[in-house]
Amino acid sequence: MARESLKARERKRERLVAKYSKKRAELKAAGNYEALDKLPKNSSPVRLHNRCKLTGRPKGYMRKFGISRVTFREMASAGKIPGVTKSSW
Repeated sequence: MARESLKARERKRERLVAKYSKKRAELKAAGNYEALDKLPKNSSPVRLHNRCKLTGRPKGYMRKFGISRVTFREMASAGKIPGVTKSSW
C-alpha cells in the first residue's frame, strides 16, 4: 500500500492538469512558450503517473481496469469483476 502523501500528491497533480488544460492548449497553439513556462510544473500532463485507484501501487497498472495487477487478481478470484474468470485449459 502506498503512503497517503503519495496518493494525495498524485490527486493534486490530476486537479492541476484539469484546471490548466484549456489555458495550456491555448498558449501552445499561440506559440507563447514564455507564458507556458510560468504555469505550475505539476499542471503538465507529462508529470502524471498511473496509480492503482484502490492501493496506490505505481507499478503493474492495468489501464482497462484502473487497478494494479495484484488487486486485479484478488478481485477477479473473489468474483468482484464482472466478465473475468480464471482461465483453465
